[in-house]
Amino acid sequence: MTDAAEPTGCRTMHIGELAERTGLSLRTIRHYDEVGILPATARTDGGFRVYTEEDLDRLMVIRRMKPLGFTLEEMKDLLAVIDALEGEEDEAAAAGLRARLAVFRDSAVERRAKLMQTLARADEFIDVLTRY
Repeated sequence: MTDAAEPTGCRTMHIGELAERTGLSLRTIRHYDEVGILPATARTDGGFRVYTEEDLDRLMVIRRMKPLGFTLEEMKDLLAVIDALEGEEDEAAAAGLRARLAVFRDSAVERRAKLMQTLARADEFIDVLTRY
């Protein structure tokens, strides 16, 4: 890679490797870049997106939110909280951010419980079908 904007001292990867490592499609990753929740860290001279391990971690958070039905806006909000927490030195501000994070956690727990109910219904349905 030849981009002067490429991060120095850290391993980078192109979008194909990122897609392979996360199990997400190139189209999905590009969409996340376009909507601003996963912008590429840099671009090569040829215009190819370049990502870091930190980008991979960020994408994994997004991927884990998706099955729980979080919207793109909610994903943006959560990622903003996480980003702010990582750099926050003021304890009062950090406490406020952790409170916001707790709201997301509570929502994730509720959404998971609903998914578990749906899964249980699906298992019941499969059992009914197996009787025949």
